[in-house]
Amino acid sequence: MKHYGLIGKTLTHSFSASFFKEYFEKNQIDATYANFELETIEQVRALFKQNLSGLNVTYPYKESIIPYLDQLDEGAAQIGAVNVIAFENGKRVGYNTDAHGFAQSIKPFLTFEHERALIFGTGGASKAVAHVFKQIGLDVFYISRHRNEAAGVFTYEDINVHMLRSCKVLVNCTPVGTYPNISDSIKLPFEALTSSHLVIDLVYNPAETELMKRAKKNGAAVMNGLSMLQHQALKSYEIWTH
Repeated sequence: MKHYGLIGKTLTHSFSASFFKEYFEKNQIDATYANFELETIEQVRALFKQNLSGLNVTYPYKESIIPYLDQLDEGAAQIGAVNVIAFENGKRVGYNTDAHGFAQSIKPFLTFEHERALIFGTGGASKAVAHVFKQIGLDVFYISRHRNEAAGVFTYEDINVHMLRSCKVLVNCTPVGTYPNISDSIKLPFEALTSSHLVIDLVYNPAETELMKRAKKNGAAVMNGLSMLQHQALKSYEIWTH
């Protein structure tokens, strides 16, 4: 029997374990999938001593896991974030399937009006999202707590109607609004959103976040992160078993 799992800080919101359990049962695969909540990333050292065949990595460890790995595949190195660890020939190898998952999930939604994207957060998930947008040819700007205009990073206070008129794709890569804090939302001038906007919330629990509800009220197209989770999870399993 093979053993897989997910590394994160708090994982009560995560659907990964139930997704894999269902996938293993449906395909008659003799494997388990468990959640490993780590208070600090240093605790991964002990986890690596267990008999594991592969791991996923989620918030907030997608970047801080890198020094604990032996090598990165090309995509993960380019993005600068890891959400999959494979054990290959005694080595811990980091991959990124978030970019693949995100690219697959947004394909049906992008239109010619989507030239610029506004990404909320600057962590591991946002790096994968930005990588996909840049490959497609979209200009990318970030919203974070600290401004760095040279790097295209603005603060929440900088968001105004003009910015939202210019950026028709918005992606929340922060955990704001995740279960159990379902009434929380990132702050926006929602009245500036239109039917030309696409608002993506990588949160998938709840299925419709407060951000999505408010954006939808103003006519924007909305989607959550469930499709991305499913695409990246299947890609993870492909890497573990290749």
